Amino acid sequence: MTGVVEGARVDLRRLHESWMELFFPRQRSENASVLGKWKPETTSGMVAYRAWSVFGALAVALAYPFALFGVMARHGVRAVDSTTTRLGLLGTLFVAVLVWGALTVGAYFRFTFSGFLAVLVAAVVATTCAGLAYVFSKVGGRITTIVLAYPAAMTAVFLPPVVAAFYSPTLGDVVFGGSESIAIWFLDNVLALGGINDYLRSQYDLTGVAYVLMWLGISVPLGWFLGVLVALANTVRPE
Repeated sequence: MTGVVEGARVDLRRLHESWMELFFPRQRSENASVLGKWKPETTSGMVAYRAWSVFGALAVALAYPFALFGVMARHGVRAVDSTTTRLGLLGTLFVAVLVWGALTVGAYFRFTFSGFLAVLVAAVVATTCAGLAYVFSKVGGRITTIVLAYPAAMTAVFLPPVVAAFYSPTLGDVVFGGSESIAIWFLDNVLALGGINDYLRSQYDLTGVAYVLMWLGISVPLGWFLGVLVALANTVRPE
């Protein structure tokens, strides 16, 4: 128990120091620098420093549970990243083609020709997104990875099954039933501000292509959210 408490204390200190360094230089613990922690020398500067510190303590308290979730999510992300690194761009594309190609072949034998074409297009888009996710994660920095790589990876995962669900009753029961529950939660919670949920309910029905647009709309912020969680985990517990 003592080790858990000490670990949490170290995590919170690192998060708070990272917060302080957004506006103030050299805020790491004294043992990390021979110069020690920087503090302002003027009264007004000290007031601003203390206020930012208190505000940061509140922000850190709210962010810490997400950081812990990010630590757990990071293992899966690192495993995928390690695998794609070993495979390289061509290997990553080959795996995507293999997985979504198998779905497309199944669609050819089980769906109508229009259904097969829809799944084929979704598979091509998903494979392209998988390649883009690899490129963005390797050539860019942290911001590029969060803003572009994670959403592309989420799209590569979600798009083909959602499209295939239009033509498979079994898959449709799972995908569309879950989609409706997720849509209701978003409307009642995330989009309740300013009556956005009422407008969406009155103007749009969750049918047809709206399911695809919904999951495309979810994959982007979901990718950003996952990227931010992993970034928080790297700040709290760098590897």
